Amino acid sequence: MTKKEFIDLLFEKGRLAGIEDMEVFVQRNSELELMVFKGEIDKFSKAEEEGLSFRGIYRGKMGYSYTEKIDETSLNILIEELISNAKVIDSEDIEEMFEGSESYREVNVYDESFQNISTEEKISFIKALEKEAFNSDPRVTAVDYCLFGENTINSIMKNTKGLDIEDKANVAYGYISAIVKEGEDVKNGARYVVSNNFADFNPKKLANEAVKEAVSMLGAKSVKSDNYPIILRNNAAASLLEAFAPIFSAEQVQKNLSLLKDKLNETIANDNITLIDDPFMKKGVASKSFDGEGVATKYKRIIENGVLNTYLHNMKTAKKDGVESTGNAYKASYKSSIEIAPTNMYIEEGDTSLEELISTTNNGILIIELQGLHSGLDIISGDFSLSAYGYLIKNGEINRPVNQITVAGNYYDMLKNIEEVGSDIKFNLPGYGYIGSPSLKIKELSVSGE
Repeated sequence: MTKKEFIDLLFEKGRLAGIEDMEVFVQRNSELELMVFKGEIDKFSKAEEEGLSFRGIYRGKMGYSYTEKIDETSLNILIEELISNAKVIDSEDIEEMFEGSESYREVNVYDESFQNISTEEKISFIKALEKEAFNSDPRVTAVDYCLFGENTINSIMKNTKGLDIEDKANVAYGYISAIVKEGEDVKNGARYVVSNNFADFNPKKLANEAVKEAVSMLGAKSVKSDNYPIILRNNAAASLLEAFAPIFSAEQVQKNLSLLKDKLNETIANDNITLIDDPFMKKGVASKSFDGEGVATKYKRIIENGVLNTYLHNMKTAKKDGVESTGNAYKASYKSSIEIAPTNMYIEEGDTSLEELISTTNNGILIIELQGLHSGLDIISGDFSLSAYGYLIKNGEINRPVNQITVAGNYYDMLKNIEEVGSDIKFNLPGYGYIGSPSLKIKELSVSGE
C-alpha cells in the first residue's frame, strides 16, 4: 500500500467514524552522528525514523493520534485514539484545518550534493578536526567533544480541505571542545559550524578558533562586584535572545505569560533594535515555505526600530486576536502537537565592528559565554542572573580574562539600554528556531564577582 492509498483510506474510514476535517503529517527523518576520541571513532550512529500523525475534528474538538507503522493494521487504531483524545479535551478553543495558502514561496533547504559526501569523508573530517586541535598548541591536553552530525527530513502534509504539500531539508554540524592546561589552570574553548555545504567544514579553522579561545582564558579571575558597561558577544547575545524568544509567542501573550501583552505598536527597545523572523533566509537552517499547519510562511519584522509590530501566531492564536497567522505554527516531530516557534530569528546587524565596540568602552566587560540559561532566568518577568565569563576592558582595550562572575538584569530593560549594535551576526546551534544576533553594547548590567 502506497502512502497515498493509506491516507485516502484513512480519510474514508475517518469520515465513517464521524470525524469531520482530517489531516495527516508524515515525516521521514534520517540521522548520522559520529564522534571521535584519540583518533578513533568513539560513536557511530545511523538511524532512520518514519511516522505519521493524524488529527481531526470530532464533535467540535480536535483530536490527535500517531503511528510509526504506516500500513493497514494502523488505520483503526489511529481513528480510535483520535476519537478518545478528542473526548477528553477540555479547552474551549476552536481549532480548524487549513485549506492551503494561495501560493507558497519556493525555499531551497536541501542540497543534493551533501548526500554524495561519503561517510569516510565525514569520518576524515572529525579525525582531522581533533588532530588539528592537538597540533595547534602544546597546552591542549584533551579534546572532550569532537563530533559530526547530519539530518535529512522529508515532510508531507495532506488534509480533507485540499491541502497537499511537501518539503525536504538537510543540515549538518561539526562541533569541537578543546581543553588547555597551564600549570594548575585548566580552561576549555568550543566552536561549531552548521551548514548543508561540506565545503564549509574546515577542520583547521574550527580547531584553531576553539583552542585560541581556550588559551585566551588562561589566568582568568573575577572582578569586583559593580554595575559595568557590558558587551555581549554575538553568540552570548543570541543565546539570551533564544532563551527569551517565547515572550514573542502569541500563545504566551494570551496566557498572560509575557509582559509584551498589550504592547503592540509601542516602543519596547532602543530604536537601533530590529528583530526579524525570516523563513526565506539563504542558508537558514529553519527556512521553510510552510509552517506546521500548512500556512505559507512570512518574512516579518517583529520589532522595527524599537517598536513591537507583531507577535508570532499559529491559526488558533490568530483567530483569538482577529488577525492572520504569521506562519509560525510548529511541530517538533510527527508525535508533537501544534505549538509556536520562530524560524530564522535574528537581531539585524548594525555598522560597528566588535573591535570598535571595545574601543569605545572605557571600563567594562566583554561577555563571551553565558551559562545556566535554563535555570537562571524568569521568562515571565524578564529577570536573569547568569554565570558568565569573558574579558575585562580598560581604556578601550582587552585587559585580561574574567571568570567566576554572575551577570544580572532584566531582558525588557536591557532591550531599551542597548547603546550600539555590532556588525558581526552569528547564529547559534539550532534549538528553539535558528537564532542569531550581532554583538550588543549595553549601557550597564549588574556583575557579581569578588
